[in-house]
Amino acid sequence: MYELFKNLGTWLTASEQWAGADGIGHRLAEHLEYSLLATLIAAVIALPVGLLIGHTGRGAFLAINLASFGRALPTVGLVVLVFLASGLSMTPVYVALVALAVPSIVTNTYAGMSAIDPEVKDAARGQGMRGRQVLLQVEIPLALPLIMTGLRLALIQVVATATIAAYVSFGGLGRYVFDGLAQRDLVQVLGGAVLVAVVAVVLDLALSGLQRLLFRHRTPA
Repeated sequence: MYELFKNLGTWLTASEQWAGADGIGHRLAEHLEYSLLATLIAAVIALPVGLLIGHTGRGAFLAINLASFGRALPTVGLVVLVFLASGLSMTPVYVALVALAVPSIVTNTYAGMSAIDPEVKDAARGQGMRGRQVLLQVEIPLALPLIMTGLRLALIQVVATATIAAYVSFGGLGRYVFDGLAQRDLVQVLGGAVLVAVVAVVLDLALSGLQRLLFRHRTPA
């Protein structure tokens, strides 16, 4: 075991391991690109859904259950299914990652909107605000902490799962895991797994810190 971790340290710190198209720096950039783009697409889809059902109170049961169904889908199976339909491209990867990210964003957005005291919304309407104004000026600002939590959870899940890009011959940190398995190189497999874990933890801590900074003056309801 000591020898394994010693070799892992050598693998991670070797200068040649960080250079070139197969280097850690390049693979990390690919991994972040896949993760950020997939999370952005998921947010574009899921945020309006969560805001709509939270604002109107309609369709909550259907939307939440569909979101939960997306969470239950086997990611690799979905990649293979879309791959068979669309051919060799990044489309299957993005479809799978978006399907993984949508549930967290929908459920947290809806939860944030539902947690708002109805009297607050009634007071806003009593001051002459219309439906859109109540949504934009009252509901979204109050729900924003939970909305950001949903985005944060979605991004971390996507980062941890974006290794599947290597499953269909693309890049990212998953390249080390799949290539290492093919070559029976345990050090490379472990190195890839450690890098993914470190990226996920660092992003989680950074986003958590940003969230606390943005809402440090907000008192609990």
